[in-house]
Amino acid sequence: MDITPVTRASVSDEVFGQLVTEILAGRLAPGDALPGERELAERFGVNRHAVREALKGVRQAGLVRIAQGGKTRVLDWRVSAGLDALSALAETGAVPPVRMLRDIAEMRRSVAADAARLCAERATPEQRAAVTAAAERYPAATDRPVDATAADLDFWTAVIDGSGNIAYRLGLNTLVAGFGAIGWPVIADLGLFIEYVDRDSHAELARRIAAADPDGAHALATELLGRMVALLAGGVEE
Repeated sequence: MDITPVTRASVSDEVFGQLVTEILAGRLAPGDALPGERELAERFGVNRHAVREALKGVRQAGLVRIAQGGKTRVLDWRVSAGLDALSALAETGAVPPVRMLRDIAEMRRSVAADAARLCAERATPEQRAAVTAAAERYPAATDRPVDATAADLDFWTAVIDGSGNIAYRLGLNTLVAGFGAIGWPVIADLGLFIEYVDRDSHAELARRIAAADPDGAHALATELLGRMVALLAGGVEE
């Protein structure tokens, strides 16, 4: 294990972060036993309470379990972890950034397109108006597509809120965190913001939602969000 002593006053989160990184990066393999609390406290340079709290978080994330005999053993995160591990996985670099971006973009396309369909079916008049207003906030033109990220987040937040699906709303938070963990400059360098500056398509999507056209909203959202997926597809090595 490659552990750095912790010097901050509040340390359990830092210990948690380092342990998660070791597991997701594969330096702690499935089946490996973690050292005991005392040894971890000595190696991190913290007290046992901080280690105990960190291990509690790692267990809750589905990355370790208490095995027979009391040892804490690493699990295979691909089987045991939930979506909340996505941003941590992106930060470790255990999965190549372009592959991670593609996977996030594919999930974003599926979730957001269905949310657009549901929004067209379920949204209240006030929620439809919020989607329309958010679409109007996209910049008409910009030399810096990254400037459209705030408008894009506002738009899709309004759409997903209008869908009435709580799981989709929480999923949006996770996907945004995943993008942020990879880094917006990386995304910009790959030319992935082309979708963000298509003001007309977002206005048309808002119109279809306002007109209660679920099939039309789903089709346009799938095409619009599929642009990022298509750009990423050629750069991923399977």
